[in-house]
Amino acid sequence: MLPGQGRMSLPHKGKDSSPLGMSRWPLPEPMRIALDEAQRGESAGEVPIGAVVVKDGAVIAAAHNAPRGLHDPTAHAEVLAIRAAADKLGNERLDGCELWVTLEPCAMCAGAIAHARIARLYYAAADAKGGAVEHGARVFEHEQSLHKPEVYSGMGADEASTLLKAFFARRRQG
Repeated sequence: MLPGQGRMSLPHKGKDSSPLGMSRWPLPEPMRIALDEAQRGESAGEVPIGAVVVKDGAVIAAAHNAPRGLHDPTAHAEVLAIRAAADKLGNERLDGCELWVTLEPCAMCAGAIAHARIARLYYAAADAKGGAVEHGARVFEHEQSLHKPEVYSGMGADEASTLLKAFFARRRQG
């Protein structure tokens, strides 16, 4: 973890090796489930992004992007997972919960994360164009942010990036 920043980036030097040349750690189960959700979204014609909410080590909600299918521009994976988790817990505050997502959240989703009081955010791939955590608005760095979760990035970045790049390449071809 970077001192004083509450976030950790994991550098990648290839699919099967760490920066030190050792075997790569397996992905944590919540990120594996988020990637599976992303693939489900892609199968439904959505941009392949998945999200999972974890409370006390147990997955309590999982979702994929669904703006096209639901005709709802707010139906991002993070928002849908947060809604499902809040419903399951019977509380709009998701204190102590973790959110695992395959792509750096946009400003809307970062706002929802702050409002839900998510304790920890783990995201796989950075999004220099639309992300709002490390890029763009950097929502959690503003003094006005209602809540600042711990942020960790990079786990599953290769897998998430591959899904997204292949999805958009196919869209450009067809």
